[in-house]
Amino acid sequence: MANSSKKTILERLDAGEVLIGDGGYITEMERRGYATAGIWTPEVNVEHPDAVAILHKEFARAGSDVLQAFTFNANDYLDKARTAERNEVNESACKIVQKIAAEYNCLWAGGISATNIYNQGGSKKDVQEYFRDQAEIFVRHGSDFLIAEYFHNCEEAVWAVEVLKETGKPVMASLCISSQGDYKGVPTEECAVRLVKAGADVVGVNCKFDPPESLKAVSKMKEGLKKAGLKAHLLFQPLGYYCPDADSKNGYLVLPEFPFALEPRQLTRFDVQKLTRSAYDVGVRYFGGCCGFKPYHIRAISEELEKERGRKAASSEKHAPFTSGRYAATAAGKLDRNEEFWMNLKPASGRPHCPSFSEQLD
Repeated sequence: MANSSKKTILERLDAGEVLIGDGGYITEMERRGYATAGIWTPEVNVEHPDAVAILHKEFARAGSDVLQAFTFNANDYLDKARTAERNEVNESACKIVQKIAAEYNCLWAGGISATNIYNQGGSKKDVQEYFRDQAEIFVRHGSDFLIAEYFHNCEEAVWAVEVLKETGKPVMASLCISSQGDYKGVPTEECAVRLVKAGADVVGVNCKFDPPESLKAVSKMKEGLKKAGLKAHLLFQPLGYYCPDADSKNGYLVLPEFPFALEPRQLTRFDVQKLTRSAYDVGVRYFGGCCGFKPYHIRAISEELEKERGRKAASSEKHAPFTSGRYAATAAGKLDRNEEFWMNLKPASGRPHCPSFSEQLD
């Protein structure tokens, strides 16, 4: 069960603490051979629990204060895939993350995501009953707080928040929308307002869009809340790829490189540091990453915010990117590869015949 003596996420954020979540479990598991691209369902919790535990540990060592149970799409998407039963996956995910969170003194959260029930016109009652069944598992295992994530439609996210709020636990809500609004045209500013009125304590965005575009969305959420006289903490869990050529609705999902050839678009650790600082200046205090984010990206967040957080990630003991030493030798001693060098580097792709942007598929 959760440690009752541990400060809650809201107590820590209210006190001005900067917190870091984890990264892109689903894409990491696919690349490691434990999940199927396209279906993106987390049966690995049942089939290979040790693999999930290892990834949790990597994120914890990289500086994560919060570990999220690997339950993305552990709903009717999973049922449709005819893999392990939904409840079995969620139960296993909770047991795995609970153990690693205790080992590294992290908070942990259970999360629910968008459903086919809503997409197919299901009623609010049916959708919320589905969410309620999932939330019961997280509560029973003692999650420290609950997350509604990767919602394209604000309405469904509001329904999710209402259910999660019934538990009495803090609620975080994250939409996968651009600065232009959700799938049904609800403005981004209004989405934030509706989520907070429904009971969300922390709001923001995750996944799908170019990271700078996602940061614009968070900025609009902040503006909307301020105008409405509402208060909530802001979260930022961006995609791990650059995709300024993606459209404003479906994001990187429409790129021809999706999902098997996205590596050339990968953010570097220095990209993440600069993005983190920009988000901090906007007012974000809960950081993390989504698809494409790896443990070293989470470490980059931790390293950028070391002064604000007053602590260093365990894996940073093996990382010293801003010192000269061996790096200088690679340039025959003529170049000091210091912080200024790395933070201003424009990395080459090594692909002379590749365009900067891709043409979207029809």
